[in-house]
Amino acid sequence: MGRGRVELKRIENKINRQVTFAKRRNGLLKKAYELSVLCDAEVALIIFSSRGKLYEFCSSSSMLKTLERYRKCSYGAQLNTSRSIDETESSYQEYLRLKANVEVLQRSQRNLLGEDLGSLDSKELEHLELQLESSLKHIRSTKTQFMLDQLANLQSREQMLLETNKVLKRKLEEARPQIPSQLAWEVEGHHGGGGGSGSIPCSLFPPQPEGFFQPMDSNLSLQIGYNPACLDGMNALVSSQSAAGFIPGWML
Repeated sequence: MGRGRVELKRIENKINRQVTFAKRRNGLLKKAYELSVLCDAEVALIIFSSRGKLYEFCSSSSMLKTLERYRKCSYGAQLNTSRSIDETESSYQEYLRLKANVEVLQRSQRNLLGEDLGSLDSKELEHLELQLESSLKHIRSTKTQFMLDQLANLQSREQMLLETNKVLKRKLEEARPQIPSQLAWEVEGHHGGGGGSGSIPCSLFPPQPEGFFQPMDSNLSLQIGYNPACLDGMNALVSSQSAAGFIPGWML
């Protein structure tokens, strides 16, 4: 005959209650041990009797480590959830604050552009006018300073160019007296070192006109003696060359 089902309620008999407690406690501790061994589970069992006596079982080396692990798993999720809620609320409040600041700045920008002025009173309009005047003064001051800087830069460049021009002019004036003496030295050198010929190089002769060289007429007969026409032409040629500052070599 099988054992009947025990009704789950407090045992009134004190002795029977203590006996049942002892049996069930030992069975529960045995089941906890078997569970930890068979399933490789970390099991912690804490039992307090009606008199306050402690009975415990822990499959790990320390009951405190198991309880700390239990605390992290049980209360850590709640703490993270509450922290996440707080962060979300704080982020939303920051968003509302930034949104209000953006709206204020946009309204101020529209007012500076002369828009949406109907909602402003006299004090706000006066403050806006002062703000615009201050901004205009600052802009004009910056523009003036920029133009002054450009002017100073141009003046410094002008001074530098003037100094360069003076240096070049001084060099030109120093080199100008040496040019005639150098030409005279070259002429004398050609007279002294030309093998006694006394000829001047062609580079020193001025260019002659095309009429200077005339072909001889084949019909002319050889004339010995005085020829007035030929003498007049030679005198005119010599006069023109003398006026140009050139004297032929055969006249030297």
